[in-house]
Amino acid sequence: MRIWDIDPGFLNDQSLLGEHRELHGLMSIHINNKKGYSRHPETLRWQHSLTGLYQRHELLVSEMTLRGMNHNSPLDRPRGSLSWPEEWIDPPHTQFDLLRAKYTNKPGGRIPLPQNPMALWASHKYSVMARDPGLYRQLGPEVAQKKLTLASLSLSLAQTLRQPPEQGRLDNALDHMWGYVSGISALDRKDLDARRLFNEIQSLSISGEITYLTRSTALGELGAWF
Repeated sequence: MRIWDIDPGFLNDQSLLGEHRELHGLMSIHINNKKGYSRHPETLRWQHSLTGLYQRHELLVSEMTLRGMNHNSPLDRPRGSLSWPEEWIDPPHTQFDLLRAKYTNKPGGRIPLPQNPMALWASHKYSVMARDPGLYRQLGPEVAQKKLTLASLSLSLAQTLRQPPEQGRLDNALDHMWGYVSGISALDRKDLDARRLFNEIQSLSISGEITYLTRSTALGELGAWF
């Protein structure tokens, strides 16, 4: 049983669907007090963070939808404020290593697994911008100056992406992403609310093969927060 903490965009199709299946099983254990796997470390670390587990499900569904997969198994959101487990089965940078070994001679995810902090930052920039512009301005130079390790940056980004984006900051990030595709869109930006703007960015990024966006965590995960 495995619930990953890194963005679902790094998972290949098989891992994405596998985590979705196991997440439903894990939620059922907690909601229905099932005995199976009740003492598994993954079960235990989510027992007080079912709202976070629900949000992880929404992140998986957003990534599945982006890849054209069907989803017909919605979850009811548990009561309470958003809460995430403090524990990691493996820290985020180790999760990348595990996937790298797992995917040897196999297809990878939508986003290539990062080989260095610069590649990891490039994939997360707009996700961070949508949450904390100050952190966005801080991390860019630190990565460029090689002040951060892959381990420290992976941890910071995983924690940051657990935060819901505020509307104004989300709009700002979407406007930056829109700059890559506005020239090939038949729509006028002023006619688009955030949801429609995001959908248009997703569609044009894929059809136009805009690599910088198709390898961005924001292209999938932001859809889970509307």
